[in-house]
Amino acid sequence: MQTKPEETRREQVPKDGGSVLGSLKKCVFVLGSALLCLVAARNTITWHVQGLWKASDSFWQHQWGLVYDLFGEDEHLLGTLGTLLVPSLVFWLVNGSLLVVDVTGQPAALLRYKIQEEKNVPVDPVRLWKTIKLVLFNQFIVTGPLVFLAAPPIFHWRGMPCGRELPWFHWVVVELIVFVLVEEVMFYYSHRLLHQPALYKRIHKKHHEWTAPIGIVAVYSHPVEHILSNLLPVAAGPILMGSHVATVWLWFCLALTTTSISHSGYHFPLLPSPEAHDFHHAKFNQCYGVMGVLDRLHGTDEQFRHNKAYDRHIMLLGLTPLSWSIPDKPKASKETLACHKTSCHESSQMSCHGPMSCSQTQDKNQVPMGKTE
Repeated sequence: MQTKPEETRREQVPKDGGSVLGSLKKCVFVLGSALLCLVAARNTITWHVQGLWKASDSFWQHQWGLVYDLFGEDEHLLGTLGTLLVPSLVFWLVNGSLLVVDVTGQPAALLRYKIQEEKNVPVDPVRLWKTIKLVLFNQFIVTGPLVFLAAPPIFHWRGMPCGRELPWFHWVVVELIVFVLVEEVMFYYSHRLLHQPALYKRIHKKHHEWTAPIGIVAVYSHPVEHILSNLLPVAAGPILMGSHVATVWLWFCLALTTTSISHSGYHFPLLPSPEAHDFHHAKFNQCYGVMGVLDRLHGTDEQFRHNKAYDRHIMLLGLTPLSWSIPDKPKASKETLACHKTSCHESSQMSCHGPMSCSQTQDKNQVPMGKTE
């Protein structure tokens, strides 16, 4: 029995994962289980890490003291200029290294870790310069005024400290966990909102010009998207927790580094897997989130989970590229597809249940020896 085209298309559309209430129940279950595990293991984990923290406490405190003095003990500058410049500097250090590989193709040994092979190798210089200009615009023309105007009243309202004393290790860990969860929720829903047809066409399509992204594409977006989906999900956690400015800097640097890796197009050893977000850029309607929790709850990773990229979505612990050890299924050649189309056309009087081999088609169309057409 043949499958109707309409039914096939419906099967390919990701399911929403049930009602909102059902998704919330699943979310509470997942987060609650994770919290219980964290509480159960906290004594063992924090005992060892706290020992390291205490041993290096004077070192980190001393380094922060140097930074504090560099800004002239001006907490206003720390909260504004520092919050703008430090994460931006880390972003360009990370992406500067990635751009060397993207532009020069050197060292060549790193190209084997590319996810979408033979795309952007090397990257088009005209397209790259266009991207760099918009990234700089978003960082300094859009983000800059927002930081200088909004940071002081927010720091004052939330009582966010900018002093010389650093927070305790335990509290930093708790804050980072909250930041990650807040970002996952806010980014997933804001990102999915931007994929609604009206907003996608006017705003989010700019970001998806890169179907095979590179690192700096993480901030290549329409300014509205940059504020709604890049800045707010990352800034909401520190505002909620009233965090120390040093913790804010640490979180912003971590967030920019991980999103640059997600957009890099390379699955390097010992780094977080970028497979899910690379798949999002290739397919558009899959893998909207950061960690993938809400994608699983809402069923927006269904195609991804049935793809070889899902099997590769792990941290690479060796030197052999995962694209080698877990290769994609071989694609049918154009000749095979054309052969199948021809055979189906010629047998239109009968049901076309499957592809006819090329050899069969050639035998069928071959002119017998001794005869001419």
